[in-house]
Amino acid sequence: MPKTLTALSLTAALLLPAIAAAEVEEYVIDTEGGHAFVQFRIQHLGYSWLYGRFNDFGGTFSYDPEDPDNASIEVEIETASLDSNHAERDKHLRGDDFLDVERYPQATFKSTAVDLDEDGNGTVMGDFSFHGVTQPVTLEVEQIGAGPDPWGGFRRGFQGSTRFALKDFGIDYDLGPASQVVEIILSIEGVRQNG
Repeated sequence: MPKTLTALSLTAALLLPAIAAAEVEEYVIDTEGGHAFVQFRIQHLGYSWLYGRFNDFGGTFSYDPEDPDNASIEVEIETASLDSNHAERDKHLRGDDFLDVERYPQATFKSTAVDLDEDGNGTVMGDFSFHGVTQPVTLEVEQIGAGPDPWGGFRRGFQGSTRFALKDFGIDYDLGPASQVVEIILSIEGVRQNG
């Protein structure tokens, strides 16, 4: 009898890590379906907001409903896909004064630490590589929702935002005192790949 209990305990101990690992959900960001956006905004002369987005990007994230702090995310952005709805302005923004997309064709974000409550809201810290500079940034994150989709899959969506000074990433073009800080908004819907 003790041998049986020992064997059962050993089996349970071996299976527990596999069970815990299975609870982590892996997602691919749904960019092809048009359900994800990387947007930005910056003030124009202090009179209004200039909005834009990056049309080409992709990434993955993981989420553990039992332990939200066990989440992670990686995103890659093609900087030449910048779109502010004005062709001449976009040409300038892609050039040497700003993004310099020939030299820096990609921007990336990789999470390094996560602090989310049981509803999936909180902060995600990570390394943002942009314009040849890598700096830590913090995203304020809100889980929008999760559930089955009409095609037999399962989806989960978040929105996160962060603000940083352009000069912190080596962009020192003078736009005036009201236009030194840009806000990035990441709205993502992921399609679960496991489970």
